[in-house]
Amino acid sequence: MPLLVVGSVALDTVHTPTEERERVLGGSAIYFSYAASYFSAVRLVGVVGEDWPDQHTRTLRQRGIDTSGLQVVPGGKTFFWKGRYLPNMNDRETLEVHLNVFGDFQPQLSAEHRQCPFLFLANGSPRLQLSVLEQVNGPRLAVADTMDLWITEQRDDLLELLRRIDGLVLNDSEARLLTEDENLVRAGQQVLELGPKFVVIKKGEHGAMFFSQHETYVLPAFPTERVIDPTGAGDCFAGGMMGYLAEQSDFEPRTLKKALAYGIVVASYAVEDFSLDRLTQIARDDLELRMERYQRMLSF
Repeated sequence: MPLLVVGSVALDTVHTPTEERERVLGGSAIYFSYAASYFSAVRLVGVVGEDWPDQHTRTLRQRGIDTSGLQVVPGGKTFFWKGRYLPNMNDRETLEVHLNVFGDFQPQLSAEHRQCPFLFLANGSPRLQLSVLEQVNGPRLAVADTMDLWITEQRDDLLELLRRIDGLVLNDSEARLLTEDENLVRAGQQVLELGPKFVVIKKGEHGAMFFSQHETYVLPAFPTERVIDPTGAGDCFAGGMMGYLAEQSDFEPRTLKKALAYGIVVASYAVEDFSLDRLTQIARDDLELRMERYQRMLSF
């Protein structure tokens, strides 16, 4: 079923211990959309400036992603992020952030977008995310992502958002910041008490934790030998998860667990090159083969 994503579209400059790339395709909504497109129809809503290369839009359309909601601001500049990864490839330093046109983005959804049964609010201001919720017509599943900036600076809006969504995806440091609890099990349960029906805590190379009223579990990461660029891995994880849920058109406990596994598998491919470069080289069959390996790894 159709899946709507609203979030950041960016140009990234990424430095790793061995290589660097200048102004490559990035942004939470981009990584999410591409990962989700292996499973379901994706409709992307975002904003860019005149510096946005047309080839990036073509890359998205080649995956069948609907870019009719990608707004181009005349004379504007696209959201830009520059960062450097430390030798362990887990920690990174943000060197520059320029919100540019994304800082004033006020998405106006089309009639078609408003009807999407599955909604993902990619990383962005909770105020922006709430404005999107006001426009959609009762999606079957609404899930959001967040980050430390919004937890600190727009906490009240974020708490309002949590009361209105079905699921929340965040990383381990964000979960600790939101709940002020260093224990991730307690933190996950406390986030549940804030409103969402389920919570997924991303743990990078250590996989992901799932929390709902009925169950709590941990899925490990897929053991990836070749980690080139971790940028967007968490967004690809969310895209794989939501894409599979939209494809299956349900979110029962068994489906949710398999969706998390697919998210982990997609993310394992994403880190094997810069930007979307590795994902553009694979097909659904490649994901299924790695999924089989992952399932064998988990059985005993």
